[in-house]
Amino acid sequence: METRYLTSEDVRTAADLLRRGGLVGIPTETVYGLGANGLDPEAVKRIFEAKGRPQDNPLILHVPSADWLERYCRDVPPEAYALTDRFWPGPLTLILPRREMVPDVVTAGLDTVGMRCPDHPVTRAILEAAEVPVAAPSGNTSGRPSPTTAEHMREDMDGKIEAIVDGGPCRVGVESTIVDLTVSPPRLLRPGGVTLEELEEVLGEVAVDSAVRRLMRDGERPRAPGMKYRHYAPKAPVTVLTGDPEKGAAYLAEHAGPRDGIICFHEYCARLTGGERVVLDLGPAEDKGEQARRVFDALRSFDHTRVPAIWAQCPDAAGLGLAVANRLNKAAGFHIVELI
Repeated sequence: METRYLTSEDVRTAADLLRRGGLVGIPTETVYGLGANGLDPEAVKRIFEAKGRPQDNPLILHVPSADWLERYCRDVPPEAYALTDRFWPGPLTLILPRREMVPDVVTAGLDTVGMRCPDHPVTRAILEAAEVPVAAPSGNTSGRPSPTTAEHMREDMDGKIEAIVDGGPCRVGVESTIVDLTVSPPRLLRPGGVTLEELEEVLGEVAVDSAVRRLMRDGERPRAPGMKYRHYAPKAPVTVLTGDPEKGAAYLAEHAGPRDGIICFHEYCARLTGGERVVLDLGPAEDKGEQARRVFDALRSFDHTRVPAIWAQCPDAAGLGLAVANRLNKAAGFHIVELI
């Protein structure tokens, strides 16, 4: 298959491909998604084939506005509209009871579905023109770091899908926050571009699912994408360092090998460079927004090197730090060195 590369001017072409059962890489503010008509089970099955994605890992339906919620969800609570009023379009996915028209392949057989309205003008225009909800996980080979540019998607999906729309680099850089509104209190299933603190401002108490901070066990069933499996991983093994950044830099200077890869805060890059080490800048220690924008690109970059191991400094869990830490920890299979 020859993959077509489209621009922001090709909205109608992308929409037509989706309606006809094609797979299209679409830009969002979080990461690039691999989209298919969410009401077409055969098209959605092709997402799993292209990614090599486990069948029990549910997908998210992307819609152009909150007005579409009632079409595909039932018993939508007031809390959902309180969240959409504040955060949509934006990096927030709501887990709600699904209507029967939503195919089982989208939800992995669950009676709930994730709904999101992305904050990217090109993709919202494509959604409007397609007139169908678009099922879309991140547009990477399953397990690899998520794509934040069209070129990242090309690396993984060229020749496997009909088209990729280049909408520029993603401004958030980590996937959407996922909150389950079918339980009380609402439960954070995946941290992302909307922080836990921001959710609490709207909802009050928000529980944090244990899978945010650990690997799911055998037999546990994921209620949302990104919960169960090792994700975001480059080829080389990753070790994450948490705690005081200064102590982390000292630990890396002593323990990282002369050919290892290092992802560290900007303040420590010069100190840790030496030998054949590949040192990548995660951004300033206090700038978690910049860290979120850089983390996947850093992890992907090491696949173009021969580093035998990767070390990564990790921010604390406040604000966007929870999302960055979650992605790094999953990339490492929760192999973490805690420095107090």
